Amino acid sequence: MTVTATYTVKGMTCGHCVSSVKEEVGEVAGVTSVEVELESGLLTVSSDEPVEQARIAAAVEEAGYELTGRS
Repeated sequence: MTVTATYTVKGMTCGHCVSSVKEEVGEVAGVTSVEVELESGLLTVSSDEPVEQARIAAAVEEAGYELTGRS
């Protein structure tokens, strides 16, 4: 079973921003896929089982950006 959650990230302005977020979130235990849309700020995370939003938020903050909510 794959679980997908979508969040909004604030502060990304370029392709490097997208890469940083993808890399950090991709390192969260259980995450199997990460998609980031620069224009909309949407972050889509797929995992084998639900991942706590706090863990996703911490990874986004580690990349230097802010998770503003779940879509």
